[in-house]
Amino acid sequence: MQKRNAHRGLLAAAIAAGLAFGVTPSLAATVLKFSHTDNPGGSRQAAAELFAEKVAEYTDGRYEVRIYPASQLANDPKAVEQLQLGGVDFTVTAPGTYATHLPSLNLMALPFLVDTFEQGWELYDNSAWVKGEFDKLPEKGIHILATWEAGFRSFTTTMPLNSPEDAVGEKIRVYPNDMIRWTMEAIGFQTVVMPIPDVYLGIQQGTVSGQENPVDTIKSLRFYEVAPYITLTRHVYSPLPLAVAESTWETFSDEDKAAFTKAAQEAAAFSRELVRGSVDKQLAEMEEAGATVTVPDVGPFREAVETVYEQARGVYGDDVDKILADAKAIRDKMPAE
Repeated sequence: MQKRNAHRGLLAAAIAAGLAFGVTPSLAATVLKFSHTDNPGGSRQAAAELFAEKVAEYTDGRYEVRIYPASQLANDPKAVEQLQLGGVDFTVTAPGTYATHLPSLNLMALPFLVDTFEQGWELYDNSAWVKGEFDKLPEKGIHILATWEAGFRSFTTTMPLNSPEDAVGEKIRVYPNDMIRWTMEAIGFQTVVMPIPDVYLGIQQGTVSGQENPVDTIKSLRFYEVAPYITLTRHVYSPLPLAVAESTWETFSDEDKAAFTKAAQEAAAFSRELVRGSVDKQLAEMEEAGATVTVPDVGPFREAVETVYEQARGVYGDDVDKILADAKAIRDKMPAE
C-alpha cells in the first residue's frame, strides 16, 4: 500500500509539474486508422474530423481516430479489403464498393430509386431490406455504423449531354458496380472501369469522355476542370455508409460501442445537412470557374434505363422487387415538392 501511495504521489507531482510548464498530460490513446478517398476540403473529410472529435469526447480520450484522406492508404475497394484484414479501422464509401463482398448491395445503385434527399435518408435508415443487407456484413468483416451523405450522381463530360443520344459512342468512367455499368450502357455509353484517383488524368488524356458522381465529389476532386459540362440528371442516389472493421468493433466494450455509434450518427447528420446545403453553392462556384451546368429533361434518361430493372432481376431475383417496393412506399409517403 505504501508503494502504491508513493507511486500515486510521484504521478501527481509529475502532472502538477507538467501543468506548471504549460504541458497538458494525456494517457496514451488507442490509435484507429480512418481511410477515405475524398480530398481534405471535401465533405467526407469534414464529417470524418467531426467523427474523430466526438469519438475522443465520448471515450474520454481513450481513442484517437487518425484520418488519412485522398487515398493516402488505399483507393475505395482496397480500403474495404484492408478493413476486412484489419489494416484500417474505418472507411466511408459508396454501397457499391461493399458490394464486392455482398453483391446484393449493388441494388442500392438502381437508377431513380428516390427523388429527394429526405426520401434517400428514409430509405437508408428505415428500409427493412437495407437493414437486412447491412446485418449480413459483419460476417464479411464489415460493420456499418451510420450512413453519411454524398448526394445524387450526375455527369461531368467533355461534351454537352442533353439526351441519351449524346452518349452514344462516348466512353464513361465507372467503378466496379453492375447497376452503374448497366445504367451507363443503357443510356448509351461505353464503360471503362477506373479507380477514382486515376479519373482526372484519364479524362485529361482522353481515355474517357467523362464520369458520373455527386456534385460534392465533382467539386472536391475538380473533375469540372477537365470535363466542364455538368449535367444534373440525378440518376442515382449515392450515400456513403461508414464502416468499422468487425475485428475492431469486437474489441470495444458495450460502452465504447455506444460511444462510437453516437459519434457516427452525429457525424452522419452533419454530413447530410452539409452536402444538401452545399449543392447550389458548389455549382455556382464551378460555373464561375468555367463549367457549364445544365438540367436536362430527365424523361428520356428514365426511359433509357427501364431495361436495367429487368436486367437486375435476372441476376438478383426477388431482392430487386423488395428494394423497389420499399423505395416506392417512401416516395408515396414523402412525395417530392
